Amino acid sequence: MLRRALLTALLLLAPAAVRAQGPFTPTPADRADLTRIEAYLNGLTSLKAQFLQVAPDGAITQGDAWLARPGRMRFQYDPPAPFLLVAAHGELVFQDSSIKQTSRIPLSRTPLGMLLSPKVSLSGEITVTGIHRLPGEIDVSLVRTAAPGDGTLTLVFADSPLTLRQWLVLDAQRKETKVTLFNAQLGGSFDAKLFEPVAMPTENGGGG
Repeated sequence: MLRRALLTALLLLAPAAVRAQGPFTPTPADRADLTRIEAYLNGLTSLKAQFLQVAPDGAITQGDAWLARPGRMRFQYDPPAPFLLVAAHGELVFQDSSIKQTSRIPLSRTPLGMLLSPKVSLSGEITVTGIHRLPGEIDVSLVRTAAPGDGTLTLVFADSPLTLRQWLVLDAQRKETKVTLFNAQLGGSFDAKLFEPVAMPTENGGGG
């Protein structure tokens, strides 16, 4: 059950038809916030944190996360979950050590690819579909301009100071995968091996 929920969460990062949305016209305040968010994301070169993930079926997992832009990420799930999720070399790789299975999809086909890109620009190749504000919080929803069917990524920031604390991936059926970061430490350098998949005796590159 848990593995199925996590694989569903992974697949939500792959192409999915997104419901049509009306055009978003930013106000001057929106443009100012987007400029701040863009600068923050481009300054976010590395991060280590703990995470809590809620899959569409409500399954909850947690563990440790590392992010190193551009293009690298690792989610190490706490036992007894036998899962590892890494991004590197243009791929997003999900591994289940209990059945010795590896699933791979191009990072460019996932909404998280927008967050891990070498330079984040909230225009051009990325389209902002909305901004939502709550006291002390600002959320921005993004799609790839050329391929909105790849999915919607919503980044949730604490405000004053601006801090990334959560992201959500939404599919066409309004099923949502939510990842919340806590105890985050910004900066630092990580061994490149941290972002490599674990060698498996047998691998299924097509996924499970």
